[in-house]
Amino acid sequence: MRSIVEGESCPAFENPAFNTPPPLNEAKVAIVTTAGLRHEGDPSWQLRDPSFRVFASDDRDLQLGHISPNFDRSGFIVDLNVVYPIDRLNELAEQGVIGSVAPRHYSFMGAQNDTVFTILMDSGKAVAKMLKDDEVDVVLLTPV
Repeated sequence: MRSIVEGESCPAFENPAFNTPPPLNEAKVAIVTTAGLRHEGDPSWQLRDPSFRVFASDDRDLQLGHISPNFDRSGFIVDLNVVYPIDRLNELAEQGVIGSVAPRHYSFMGAQNDTVFTILMDSGKAVAKMLKDDEVDVVLLTPV
């Protein structure tokens, strides 16, 4: 895996955006996962699909739509929080470790290679706007 990734190019950004978040115990936190999660009835994920799905904080009826036949689904079957740790995030909020849990969370399909530019310029920007609209301070990325 390392040898494959080492050969990939990485874009350079002249003026990357960066904000200093508030202390974690005051921060609103959202999840962005690449688990390919979806609601029953949502369109199925396709190979190299740069779209995303949106979930409310109380949604638990999620399906793992990852299309790779080699993907190990056993952890997800036992506990949704393995790929989408929403219950753990709620516990952290109840304990005062984080300020609050965002009202919306997002899932992309993993294993993207030639669609990264589309995600960067289109769907990624759309999710970033929704995160900003929800006044999210911190994003928990769960790469699957």
